[in-house]
Amino acid sequence: MQIILLEKVANLGQLGDIVKVKDGYARNFLIPQGKAKRATEANLKEFEARRAELEKQQAEILAAAQARGEKLEGATVVVAQKAGVDGRLFGSVGNADIADAITATGVEVKKAEVRLPEGPFKAIGEYSVEVALHHDVVVTITLQVTGAA
Repeated sequence: MQIILLEKVANLGQLGDIVKVKDGYARNFLIPQGKAKRATEANLKEFEARRAELEKQQAEILAAAQARGEKLEGATVVVAQKAGVDGRLFGSVGNADIADAITATGVEVKKAEVRLPEGPFKAIGEYSVEVALHHDVVVTITLQVTGAA
């Protein structure tokens, strides 16, 4: 299916690109999320009429993400969890725990923006965590997992 991208989509294209994707990906994800429209003549004309507005909107989203990224860059976040004497946690520290700890510092972060490629942390220690605030804004923070009584 041919679609017009209404915003930048990772591994697919930029705003305004006309790309061919599988029908299910377009129908079930891109179109309902407002990231794309079918590439019909009417939609192409409508897109060209709204192009400046969409570019401005995307620029504002990027600027907001960059501002949040500057506040977070190099920050250290502490999360306390119950742990045994050997330093292993009774449970784990996942995306939601990290996002809540960052939000408590005053910068709004969603759970989906925290990247944990090796899964949740299950031991006390200091870890480096990536927070993807936008496709182009990825910030690295330091996470300290401490044991709580």
